Amino acid sequence: MQNEQHYAQRSGWLRAAVLGANDGILSTASLVIGVAAASTTREPIVLAGVAGIVAGALSMAAGEYVSVSSQSDIEKADLEREANELATMPEEELQELKDVYIDRGLTEETALEVAKQLTAHNALEAHARDELGMHEITQAKPLQAALSSGAAFTVGGGLPVLVAFLAPVEYMEYIQYACAILFLIVLGALAAKTGGSNMITAILRITIWGTLAMVATAIIGHFFGVNIA
Repeated sequence: MQNEQHYAQRSGWLRAAVLGANDGILSTASLVIGVAAASTTREPIVLAGVAGIVAGALSMAAGEYVSVSSQSDIEKADLEREANELATMPEEELQELKDVYIDRGLTEETALEVAKQLTAHNALEAHARDELGMHEITQAKPLQAALSSGAAFTVGGGLPVLVAFLAPVEYMEYIQYACAILFLIVLGALAAKTGGSNMITAILRITIWGTLAMVATAIIGHFFGVNIA
């Protein structure tokens, strides 16, 4: 029999990658548009885009590492506390595990037997999974999240910079807006395909919020007297 395909094991890096790519597309495109509005040559536009990619990728990677590390620290603290309780009060912990299985629908006798067998097999693993809700698949992985986010931001941000290389300078703002929406549609489709979710929903979600973000940027620029469109 072939192994079933599960998508939950991708949740950690996929979340970070989608966030990084989305931010890379939007922030770099907005930066390029802003510089293009004030420039008649290509060089400062491209330079601003590249600088935005470097700064943004490092910022995203650092932010993901710090935030996911905090989650990892919490998980480790809970496991240490649970290990101490298993060593000092094993009977009470067995009762807690039994109660968990009763709440999930097992009879008291069956719940007690399951709790005993799982405790004998690996008590800490059983409590981590069934009492604390921790699982190896969804365990916090700071380095994985940081690398996924930073790499995805670089790829996402590289797309508007590529457009800046190729698009006519006089129409740069409009082409960047259109391409950013196209890139967001592709990102939504890829995220849905990788995560096994509904493609239309993912595309609409990411493009609508991305469009709102760019519109908000344009409105703010208008109020400050900056013509970016």
